[in-house]
Amino acid sequence: MTVRIGIVGSGFVASLHAQALKQAPDAEVVAAASPNAEHVWTFARTFGIRHAFVEYKDMLEGDLVDAITVACPNDLHCEVTLAAAAAGKHVFVDKPLALSLTQCDRMIKACRDHRALLMYGENLCFAPKYVRAKELADEGALGRVYYVRQLECHYGPHSDWFWDVERSGGGVLMDMGCHSIAFCRWVFGNAPVESVYAELGRFVHGDRTKGDDHSLVVMRFAPSADGAEGGIGVAENSWARAGGLDDRAEIYGTLGLTVADLAHGSTLTTYSQHGYGYAIEKATGTRGWTRTGFEEVWTEGYLQEMAHFVACVRDGEQPALSGEDGRAVLEIVCAAYESARSGQRVSLPFRTDARKPVDLWLGE
Repeated sequence: MTVRIGIVGSGFVASLHAQALKQAPDAEVVAAASPNAEHVWTFARTFGIRHAFVEYKDMLEGDLVDAITVACPNDLHCEVTLAAAAAGKHVFVDKPLALSLTQCDRMIKACRDHRALLMYGENLCFAPKYVRAKELADEGALGRVYYVRQLECHYGPHSDWFWDVERSGGGVLMDMGCHSIAFCRWVFGNAPVESVYAELGRFVHGDRTKGDDHSLVVMRFAPSADGAEGGIGVAENSWARAGGLDDRAEIYGTLGLTVADLAHGSTLTTYSQHGYGYAIEKATGTRGWTRTGFEEVWTEGYLQEMAHFVACVRDGEQPALSGEDGRAVLEIVCAAYESARSGQRVSLPFRTDARKPVDLWLGE
């Protein structure tokens, strides 16, 4: 069975989805949608996609697609997912799942009610080097894991809408913090988080955003079922770090440790006066000496992630990362914003009716 997929979006993340899906078994990208007509037509031609739409709802009509991937700005994730579920389409939503916990609940319910699969997109849990690191932990090679740290930093996002908290929902914590939090949960077997403490700052990009550009989140995981003491997860993320992408993970156990460097082990050493990237004119963060990514679709787990989504749609199985996982990550993000505002450790479960997570930090 070939799974026919439509992509909602035509930017950087959408291009990663398209590249991955073109290599994934039993997948065919048949359509793309974006309100920017020129951009989506160029996107479709680039990846050999037959159908292009400026209105994503037109793509959902009839039986053109079996599933969609949501690669559009964060403020549209809920709207697109609800429409897709109502049309009977399976949904892959790139992180974050939504702008609020209320939206997450609506999305999860809609997909359940319409028997549509909902997968939360977290590529780090599929990146081969990180998968091997977790295998070492699961095999017992490191003893009992008590500390996990994931760091993902660079000098700022690739699209303008990320800087607008009304669209993004927050700063770097909302953007890349989702990656690091999801990774820590994954290594600890998605054990419940008891409490969160966070420090945030707007150190470099205060002229561009109301959101945070550096974040540090400490999570205390609950004891295991056998009574063993819970562990500590640390998520450190930055839009303020010059010199290109830094993406590393550390797992410490009672009998050993492993360190996985995702960005430096498979890159080129490059010097460029004007920068490079998806859009040269926006690539100021790649000027000077940087480490240039190579085969990112594979090394960063996008191919494996998309292949898993396609297999779940094809075989009717539940994904490794569900809508509930996406909600759990966003709950931790919200608790972290509240902790950074109050200066106090915040206990979970954490409930909030905030319209977007960063409002908790800004006091709005």
